[in-house]
Amino acid sequence: MGAPGATVRVQAAQVLDAVAHRGTSLKAALATALPTLADPRDRALLEAICFGALRGAARYDRALAAWIPRPLPRRDASLRALLHVGFAQLDPLGLPAHAALSATVEAARAMGRSHQAGLVNALLRRAQRDGLPPPAPGDGWPAWLLTQVREDWPDAWEAILEASASQAPTWLRVNRRRSTPAACIAALAEVGVEAVAVPGLPDALRVDAPFAVAALPGFTDGLFSVQDGSAQQVAAALAPAPGARVLDACAAPGGKSAHLLERDPALRLTALDVAAPRVARIAATFARLGVGEQASLRTVDALEVGHWWDGTPFDAVLLDAPCSATGVVRRQPDVLLHRRASDLEALVALQARLLDALAPTVAPGGVLLYATCSILRRENAAQVEAFLARHPDFAVQPLDAGFGRDTGAGHQRLPGEDGMDGFFYARLRRGR
Repeated sequence: MGAPGATVRVQAAQVLDAVAHRGTSLKAALATALPTLADPRDRALLEAICFGALRGAARYDRALAAWIPRPLPRRDASLRALLHVGFAQLDPLGLPAHAALSATVEAARAMGRSHQAGLVNALLRRAQRDGLPPPAPGDGWPAWLLTQVREDWPDAWEAILEASASQAPTWLRVNRRRSTPAACIAALAEVGVEAVAVPGLPDALRVDAPFAVAALPGFTDGLFSVQDGSAQQVAAALAPAPGARVLDACAAPGGKSAHLLERDPALRLTALDVAAPRVARIAATFARLGVGEQASLRTVDALEVGHWWDGTPFDAVLLDAPCSATGVVRRQPDVLLHRRASDLEALVALQARLLDALAPTVAPGGVLLYATCSILRRENAAQVEAFLARHPDFAVQPLDAGFGRDTGAGHQRLPGEDGMDGFFYARLRRGR
């Protein structure tokens, strides 16, 4: 590949093609592509291009519709992906135009599209000269989901869309067993990464500039993990007593369980997940962080309580439920491509089944924390209200304003509030 950086552009086009046209998740596509790039700067650029292109896809398609006489046929899906790669480099990334153009045109040749290299060059030059269409409200959001967000948050939906289209900061969680926030801040500063402590989140550091986390000193040694501030608040919302018997019913990839164990080495924790590879990932997370010596990992379906529960109730149960992920669109922009209205129906039903199945496992006087990374009322406040109607022995315990907006049946943080992801928490205490 003649032009510097062409390989990264080819990889970016392949990732976008898989995500936009073949239903692959962005996380899975990047997990395949990133290890093929040796230079961490190339890996960071690949991620930045893919996120920028997915966030801007709707307006990039408007540009192509205006600038190309006939729509690109299905066989040119990879070309469309490469054009989005080129547009993302110009806006929002703002890379030097000559480098972006030459590398993207060379990538077209490397992809076996030499006959279309001239078209790529012409379209990118037009984007450079005329600019790309401005964002429009609701860009990329399927109509059914946009309607739902507007109904649920009539005074905040525009702020939700804006935050969901922005780049999220990186949040780190300091492993108190091995380090301190002050020590991590100092170590990161030595490699040019500015991290700041966050009031109200004792284990959290926030970094606003992009950087390669895995390459930082201390990461492989388990001094810290990557976890958004809103996810870090789960441990405080559950707030198990020292040495409590705790269940994490949908535990993969293990970050929330690990945080609980970091806070209390005496915790007696059982972590479940339905898929063996996901349980292996939990184990790897525990091993890197040096936690989990007393934890039990089980590859089971949480719904099949009779197959894994010995009848001894838990002091605290965490249900971080499968959900629409509408609170983390800024981190998973492919959610808008892949989520369907029928998915929501299935998720709401699954959440209710999980809540009902787990309710008997909570000890009298114990706590069930229901959490999602959704912003939809059906999955959150309405789900909790329906559960309480079915289980009058449970009641909502209030959380403070640090957990977001009080919905009456839990607390909701919206995307971008206090720099965090959208998240819902409902602390439910069982009567004695």
